[in-house]
Amino acid sequence: MINLFLAAQGGGMMPFLVMMIAIFAIMWFTMIRPQQKRQKEIRNFQNALREGAPVVTGGGIYGTVKRIDPATTKVDVEIARGVVITVDRNYLFADTAQQMQNR
Repeated sequence: MINLFLAAQGGGMMPFLVMMIAIFAIMWFTMIRPQQKRQKEIRNFQNALREGAPVVTGGGIYGTVKRIDPATTKVDVEIARGVVITVDRNYLFADTAQQMQNR
């Protein structure tokens, strides 16, 4: 099918390859690269967690880090006064709304 299309265009494989490379490059710079950058930022935040940091859990619960267990990946997060839940470090994200208010 592709050969028939290229034969009708009067070109060889070179225009097809250039088009495919261009499509891949566009996808890389618009979709893949930004996602990798965002994942790296999240990993850096999770590795630099400290007590008192405002966070959001993967389930959408806002809270503050109260204790970090260095032996495991468990983090205690206070979601209300006196209410503490234990969450895996990999499911914590930066509370950007809280950070914007503190500026």
